[in-house]
Amino acid sequence: MSFDTLRLKSGKLELIDQRLLPGRIEYPVYDTASGVADAIKGMVVRGAPAIGCAAACGIAVEAIRFSHLESGEFLAKMEDAFSVLASSRPTAVNLFWALDRMREAMKRGGNPAEIAMLLEREAGSIIAQDVEDNLAMGMHGAELVPDGARIVTYCNAGALATAGHGTALGVIRSARHKGISVYSCETRPLLQGARLTAWELSMENIPVTLICDSMAGYLMQKGEIDLAIVGADRVAANGDTANKIGTYTLAVLAKRHGIPFHVACPTSTIDPNTPTGNEIPIEERDSSEVRGYRDVEWAADVPVRNPAFDVTPAELVTSIITEKGVIMAPDSAKISALLAR
Repeated sequence: MSFDTLRLKSGKLELIDQRLLPGRIEYPVYDTASGVADAIKGMVVRGAPAIGCAAACGIAVEAIRFSHLESGEFLAKMEDAFSVLASSRPTAVNLFWALDRMREAMKRGGNPAEIAMLLEREAGSIIAQDVEDNLAMGMHGAELVPDGARIVTYCNAGALATAGHGTALGVIRSARHKGISVYSCETRPLLQGARLTAWELSMENIPVTLICDSMAGYLMQKGEIDLAIVGADRVAANGDTANKIGTYTLAVLAKRHGIPFHVACPTSTIDPNTPTGNEIPIEERDSSEVRGYRDVEWAADVPVRNPAFDVTPAELVTSIITEKGVIMAPDSAKISALLAR
């Protein structure tokens, strides 16, 4: 790829501003936890793994910022940093997984300067691990992709949603030698499929066709789609999967037409403390996202619902593809066994 989703450099975090893509590439710079939290809330950075990486970097830059303080004051500042980042978005469990890792890293330090160094190193390790996990995921998932497959994907689960390579798009990248092609659903209301997925794939000359979300069923009915691959923001212990709103609809359509429906995500997206999808918190975002886009508003002055995610029951999921391997027909026992590896 010719871009980085995020870069931790010289005690500061640079994020590619995904709100501006594909029109232009800009890297705003953040040196506070609250700034990173605002970037997460405002969708400068998005995608569960990328949110986790950004949150880890937010802790690191805050520690660097206050490393000159006395220990008690430093720890109080860090507690504030953990709190503000934890409240930035509720659904993506990678956020909380990354913050837990950073808390554990803090315990290995002594004075503030030493802790700051450890946290910066841990954030770098989380970023590197994400790329490594995505490459492994792509290798496992590519085995499920037949030669010449016509794949439908939803939202953006590519390099932009991770530290590199991607989850669902990572599988697609790893299977590109099989002569595949992709249908990218536009993904209302923020058009991540149209703006981000189609852009990523076209940059790499992977054949991609953009469709409206409501067109997927028609193409399945006409026999023009062979399988679906999506990412995830949280997977419950029983295999129920939260992903961008509209994923459940795609899964129902795939089931109706006998099309495999695969979910690609790192094990950090699996939440063993959430028994089923019913317990996954679903973020409701501002009505302005549905009323229009950027400076254009096209909707009437009526009430708006804007849940950002929906939950696909495990019974509709053909497989969950992880860096540790593939779980076919996922359920609680299989997921527990995978996590125990």
